[in-house]
Amino acid sequence: MSQLMIIVVVSWLAGMAAFLGALVARFERTRETEFKREIIHGVVAFGGGILVAAVAFALAPEGIAVLGPVSLATTFCLGGLAFSVLDAQLSKQGGTKAQFMAMLMDFLPEAISLGAVFGHNQRLGVLLAAFIGAQNLPEGFNAFREIVAAGAKRRSALTTLLAVSLLGPIAACMGYLFLQDRANITAGIMSFAAGGVLYLVFQDIAPQAKMRRHWTPPLGAVLGFVIGMIGKQLIG
Repeated sequence: MSQLMIIVVVSWLAGMAAFLGALVARFERTRETEFKREIIHGVVAFGGGILVAAVAFALAPEGIAVLGPVSLATTFCLGGLAFSVLDAQLSKQGGTKAQFMAMLMDFLPEAISLGAVFGHNQRLGVLLAAFIGAQNLPEGFNAFREIVAAGAKRRSALTTLLAVSLLGPIAACMGYLFLQDRANITAGIMSFAAGGVLYLVFQDIAPQAKMRRHWTPPLGAVLGFVIGMIGKQLIG
């Protein structure tokens, strides 16, 4: 199997994890109870913890290592500003898709990075794909529930998340073909995404994880961040 085909397969599998998470949400039929609501809030917090870990261990470090202080601050702040504007526009339309947007902001830059590093370090590329898949599973679960809650049909939500899985190979191939020797562009994309994800976590996702008179759901954020730390340790 050629290296490019391996990139296509591993990045698609990483993206499919979001679709699998959506399938779990689609066919989960247990009745609504206080315990179930606590679990759902915990999964939201888990996804938020993984996103914070992605910023801390995958997205921001590349920008810090490659970009100068001015470029780093500019791209990071532009990411936060761009998504604050987009978030405001969605709110005016009567809905929010913070989980879905954060998943895309996380997944696509990391898929680009996966393709960019695969040419000179295949093991790192495979490990990064596994890390992305671990992130996408709870994010797909949360994004499906969010999209349906905003009024979309369940089938449309599943189709959307299936389509997202196809963006992974496209982004990874772009990174492999065009960005292997353009570290500044890759780092700028990842820094921009880090700013956007961090905005969405604190503006929309973290508040959804809180339950009145319940103290365990936020522990999901701790667990999600641990997954990110382990992934970083494995990747190196």
